Amino acid sequence: MSTAEARTRVLVVDDDASLRELLTDYLRQEGFDVCGVEDGVAMFDWLETHQADLLILDLMLPGEDGLTLARRLRTKDDTPIIMLSARGEDIDRIVGLEVGADDYLAKPFNPRELLARIRAVLRRRTPAAETAAAEATSFGPYRLDLAARQLTRDGEAVTLTGSEFDLLRIFVEHPNQMLHRDRLLDLLKGYERNPFDRSIDVQVARLRAKIEPNKKQPIYIRTVWGRGYIFTPQAEG
Repeated sequence: MSTAEARTRVLVVDDDASLRELLTDYLRQEGFDVCGVEDGVAMFDWLETHQADLLILDLMLPGEDGLTLARRLRTKDDTPIIMLSARGEDIDRIVGLEVGADDYLAKPFNPRELLARIRAVLRRRTPAAETAAAEATSFGPYRLDLAARQLTRDGEAVTLTGSEFDLLRIFVEHPNQMLHRDRLLDLLKGYERNPFDRSIDVQVARLRAKIEPNKKQPIYIRTVWGRGYIFTPQAEG
């Protein structure tokens, strides 16, 4: 257990009482501050008076499902979300990432795997000391502040989820380099390695929608067909 984990507050949202209890007990033993609730109503009630550092959100819930709740959360803040589902289909994973989840884990799973995912997501959200000290980087009308984890366009903030920020940071740190999809997954960390995993394409599409003048004709994040992507910070257009 690290000191950071001892201060990390995790909210588990799952209607399966036995699983909820298992996860809260396990994560508490690992040093996290954990609370468990059974549905979206209880989740938002809890968030009214508490601040979560990370959410573990089940896809199948009574009332509003996890996808709807994740979409609502993303209109308010960028708290990291790990989504759980009893259905391990790729479409669930892709849709979960589209609405702003940072990672996705299919049930059943080993609690140690969830712990590894939590730590990976939190590492991506916590800048290393040298990153925090780095100066902001600019491209086009944009300014990316690594320490503040903020993107601005002509001085106006651009809202990014944590995973979108991390992906843009990787592109900015590797300008004019062709990055294969598996290389991007390695750099992002915390994702399952799967040669057919298209989740990176989903995240690129989301990021393009926020920074490209025309997402159908991108000038910053260009596709290298059949291989990956290349970031061109000096793009014109």
